[in-house]
Amino acid sequence: MKKRDFIAEDILSKIYQNKYKAGEKLPTERELSDLYTVSRYTIREALKKLVNIGCIKVIQGSGIFVSETRYKSPLIYNSLTEKKFKDIHSKIIYLKKIQPNQELEKIFDLHMVPNKKLWEFKRIRIVDFQKMQIETSVLPCSYFPDLNEEEIKKSVHDYVQQCGLIISHFITTYRAINISKEDADLLNCKKGSAAMKIINRGILENGKVFEYSEMINLDYSVSYFTPFNRHKHEYRKK
Repeated sequence: MKKRDFIAEDILSKIYQNKYKAGEKLPTERELSDLYTVSRYTIREALKKLVNIGCIKVIQGSGIFVSETRYKSPLIYNSLTEKKFKDIHSKIIYLKKIQPNQELEKIFDLHMVPNKKLWEFKRIRIVDFQKMQIETSVLPCSYFPDLNEEEIKKSVHDYVQQCGLIISHFITTYRAINISKEDADLLNCKKGSAAMKIINRGILENGKVFEYSEMINLDYSVSYFTPFNRHKHEYRKK
């Protein structure tokens, strides 16, 4: 683990341990530099990560403060979504209409829908000039008749909201994999490299699935704030 990542994780831990409370001022860059015995540049990089995920805010001339929003979401860190959209670029491999197979019919509940066709697109996500993710996504044509490559190059979820739909939540599954030769060629990495496969379902406010995605990520990490569930713990002991 890089020093900046360890420091960011350690400060996060101290925030969630209430050693640094909401609204409280953190030590200065110089004090943190002394505490972790690293350069102030490394501290700034660690703090930048925490700013990006919304756990702290830096007020010029006043200092570094713990954000009030730290418990609003169980997801506290995601190495891709911490990046701003302007720092992420997409290379489109294809966009096409497909007929759903049985699995996709069930996912999108299409058995009674006249227009069963789906959009399928594949894109490479590029972060800081490095290819980091292959994403293959499927969306109903009936919801998005005018979907095009220009929208896919940007934020698909922005486009969904521009269509007047309200996104409610996502169901996400993670699985460690090794990169295939085909995907290694797309990501410019070695076949067999460790990666994370992420399967995502996007759910609208009306309960309908609007997106099903499969993503392969290099150098991916994610952290959650999870309250201890005593009842589940007792159930697992039986």
